[in-house]
Amino acid sequence: MGVDSALVDARAEKLLYYSPYNFLRNVSAITQQKLFGKGLAASFGENSQQKIFTVNGVQFLYSFLPWDSDFFGASIYKLFTVIYTANSTAQEVAIAVKAFLLYTKEINCAYLFIDIPIEDTLLIQALGIAGWRMVESRLNFYYDTISDFKYAQFPTRKAAPEEAELIGHISATARNEYDRFHADEWFGNTRADAFLHRYATAAVEGYCDTVLVPNEPDLVIDSFLAIDDAPIHAAKLGFRASRIVLTAVGPANRGWHLKLAAATIHRAREMQANYVLMTTQATNRAVFRTCEKLGFKLGSTSCILSYANNLISSVQ
Repeated sequence: MGVDSALVDARAEKLLYYSPYNFLRNVSAITQQKLFGKGLAASFGENSQQKIFTVNGVQFLYSFLPWDSDFFGASIYKLFTVIYTANSTAQEVAIAVKAFLLYTKEINCAYLFIDIPIEDTLLIQALGIAGWRMVESRLNFYYDTISDFKYAQFPTRKAAPEEAELIGHISATARNEYDRFHADEWFGNTRADAFLHRYATAAVEGYCDTVLVPNEPDLVIDSFLAIDDAPIHAAKLGFRASRIVLTAVGPANRGWHLKLAAATIHRAREMQANYVLMTTQATNRAVFRTCEKLGFKLGSTSCILSYANNLISSVQ
């Protein structure tokens, strides 16, 4: 059974908020719906990793994540969203969620998560009733006056390929207990550290467009900022942006998050980008101060919810 178009239409208002750019007023809402909302929901299942589960008139749109599953040694799935009628209640959807969770055991799913916009309140409540846990609250910031940016420039450079292991070490040791991996006990600190080490190493090796590090004489490198210059579907939406995808600052580089973020905006101006985008946890007061000083604006809020069929995956 394919996706029920009537259910997609019933969820259209909330589906727009699934766009990571829903707060950008100069970006077409119609195109965002097509790429991230109604259009994506309606076409779900066309990709071989995309799955659909239907129960009691409720549909679950979810995907298998092969890389994550291989890394963590367990089958991991991401729930895109759930679609249902406009008059559905949280309790009714929760009953369907429980049926879906029983099915995930049959397919040997170990871990599920969803990145859900805070506006999707009924679904958040339904997932909570069914036993999902909130592991991270996210704030999505943006900077949109790049051509007017006048903040001081600080000496930075691109991390060299031979520094990949160093950057990985910084990422793993500058632990943030509130990121979605460390906050979720299913992963455990050992695997959470290992994942962030691998992510940061890959960023230097080419997964990201650049990784900035301090470039001051006699300063030990104990911080970095990784940048993606081609955020998903930005070109189709008619804008250029640099997204800050990962940062870490160790004790030897206190204060360098601000400097690296400022360097990112200067770099974006040279590239004639329209926006700099950055996501952080709602607990990250240090990043809030950076945003206030540099002039970032808050665009949207989302949260990560998760469900594990076996509570602990790893040695702590």
